[in-house]
Amino acid sequence: MNSPKINPYFVLLIGVLTVSASAILVKLCTAGSGVIAFYRLFFSVIIMLPIFLTKNIKELKEISKRDWIFSIVSGICLAFHFILWFESLNYTSVASSTVLVTLQPLFAFVGTYIFFKESFTIKAIFCGIFAIIGSIIISWGDFSISGIALFGDLLAFIACMLVTTYLLFGQDVRKRISLMPYTFIVYAISSFVLIIYVLIVGESLIPSNNMDWIYFLLLAILPTLLGHTLFNWAVKWLSTSIISMAILFEPIGASILAYFILKESILWTQVIGGAIILVSISIFIINERKSKSKALNKKAYQVQ
Repeated sequence: MNSPKINPYFVLLIGVLTVSASAILVKLCTAGSGVIAFYRLFFSVIIMLPIFLTKNIKELKEISKRDWIFSIVSGICLAFHFILWFESLNYTSVASSTVLVTLQPLFAFVGTYIFFKESFTIKAIFCGIFAIIGSIIISWGDFSISGIALFGDLLAFIACMLVTTYLLFGQDVRKRISLMPYTFIVYAISSFVLIIYVLIVGESLIPSNNMDWIYFLLLAILPTLLGHTLFNWAVKWLSTSIISMAILFEPIGASILAYFILKESILWTQVIGGAIILVSISIFIINERKSKSKALNKKAYQVQ
């Protein structure tokens, strides 16, 4: 595999910065969770459509049955990830929800080990354990507030499982399919699943607040087209576990925005739990990069 022209870690950083605005935009919307998720992905598909039709449509013929199945599963997981996460924001704070929904390493560790046979050092495993401890501290603080907040935390946690599954399937498919067709297919599948969901539950497709249309469009452009698409690009070069760990930086930006824009207070449990998670992330990523560097140097030495 050739080296990328752009540093994938830089791309990952830009992706994390753009997705930090996601929870704030969702909170500002008055529409139902399914409707917000639908328009977020539907507008993304519409924006991508001209490029896809002119440059990538021929690639559809080259996609194998296995990759179509994996892409469909990935799209379904992404759709329900958004539904559950957006719904969690109706019950708990932006800080708690974004921390828990981005706690993907818990599942990425297991997934990459089972499906891609990736091994992890003892230090990396302890980093994952401490990240989980941090999330427990956050949830404990919400439990002391109300059971409703804890229910929101549970929804965010399940949403976390779904988005990790979406990334794991994407990691496999992206080895054979280029970025644009894969992203377009997955977002289109998610949009189809979401419109069916909205019609079944009876949510109104016409929001009562006209500002919602602007928020839908911003959700499509910033966290989706820039954020998740950049993650889809990076997953070809970086492990799902590394991407999952880096995404945990999202709660910092989201919490700061929620404090100033939504006037949400930040609890001491959120600060302590978030700090534990972020320190764990930093150590994990540094450790992973050192391990990969040593492995490459060892392989080069053996070739010589």
